Amino acid sequence: MRTTLRTRRAARTMATVTALTLGLALAGCGDGGDKDKGAKEPGPPAASGSSLALPSLKGEKIEVAAVWTGPEQENFTKVLKEFEKRTGATVTFVPAQDPIVNFLGTKIAGGSPPDIAMLPQVGAIQQAAAQKWLKPVGPEAEAQLAKNYSQGWRDLGAVDGTQYGVYFKAANKSLIWYNNAAFENAGATEPTTWKEFLTTAETISSSGVTPVSVGGADGWTLTDWFENIYLSQAGPAKYDQLAKHEIKWTDASVTQALTTLAELFGKPELIAGGADGALQTEFPVSVTQTFTGGDQPKGAMVFEGDFSAVNIAQTSAKIGTDAKVFPFPAVGAESPVVTAGDAAVALKDTKGAQALLTFLASPDAAAIWAGAGGFLSPNKNLNLTAYPNDVQREIAKALLEAGDDFRFDMSDQMPQSFGGTPGKGEWKALQDFLKNPKDIAGTQARLEADAAKAYKS
Repeated sequence: MRTTLRTRRAARTMATVTALTLGLALAGCGDGGDKDKGAKEPGPPAASGSSLALPSLKGEKIEVAAVWTGPEQENFTKVLKEFEKRTGATVTFVPAQDPIVNFLGTKIAGGSPPDIAMLPQVGAIQQAAAQKWLKPVGPEAEAQLAKNYSQGWRDLGAVDGTQYGVYFKAANKSLIWYNNAAFENAGATEPTTWKEFLTTAETISSSGVTPVSVGGADGWTLTDWFENIYLSQAGPAKYDQLAKHEIKWTDASVTQALTTLAELFGKPELIAGGADGALQTEFPVSVTQTFTGGDQPKGAMVFEGDFSAVNIAQTSAKIGTDAKVFPFPAVGAESPVVTAGDAAVALKDTKGAQALLTFLASPDAAAIWAGAGGFLSPNKNLNLTAYPNDVQREIAKALLEAGDDFRFDMSDQMPQSFGGTPGKGEWKALQDFLKNPKDIAGTQARLEADAAKAYKS
């Protein structure tokens, strides 16, 4: 697959938009306010006045596999329910485990693959296509993609010129959320550079609150830390080269990025629970523990994407008042913006599977989850009024206006055995690095050895 070359224009745009969130209510991104508590029900635009034609599928059963749980699963199920209502099909959500390619391989070997799978990595699409598991999108879905998606997002779902994936959900993975009461209590202000970020962390620590919550039990959060630092510090050209293993993980640019990350990871007093505690903390808990306990949370800041709002909504914190957000601080000249996404692929070439791909490529489907919050769509024809507030609309607008000028999550572009497998590859190496951030050379050697093996397979 051709990886689209991207520039820093998206970083500038998204950093500006993210700045607009400060002091504004973000309740629709996650549901922090009292009257907005809980996910909003999908509104009528997706259900009426649509020009999307879907076939009658009465009596047909469709299985959809995804790794989503909790609120994400609930909101995606609302999308599937609307598809059922329009077509008469019966759709079953199949909970999958990471790495989803391994899960699918087991299902295929047993003769019972799902009709559709939601793949969270570009590398997973490539691997599944190489195994000849995937079915190309049909003409109806292709038409929706041509009408609703920029070429960059379409390319991410294609392998060797054949379109397999429909990117349904996107994410901005360059945000740091913070407990406003803890900041005010410490007299801390929002940092814009990495140096200021570390100073802010020390200021908060001096107030008696541990500054940073890290969900280290989920290795993907650590890859996101590395990628944001690397993109800002090494630049987009090096980022693209490392993503394709055109330069080695022993490169000096990786040494520099790990050295920078060690400025945080090397001070366990700045991390909630220290390294051992972080390695036992899953991502959802890393968020919720930041926004419980008033001005004395377990951690005052937590790094992750816009989807963190879903987890904040599980606390009593009101987003925009109690929970605020700022762009990932600039390590180099500019703040980074790393995006990610989930693509739908068909494992069965059935009428129902193709119809669901067509639906997911349409603005009708995107509008349902957009209305529920905690969601960004790369669909350029989704009416921005589908988002529940102005801040979410501005973030979505910036994503669309960036066109193809964005950087996709590096680990998601890599072979899944290296960039997307719990306990292995990059996830494991960075977990070990969190435990022992002094071992930069050893970490690089392990990363390079695992990457070389994965790219050869």
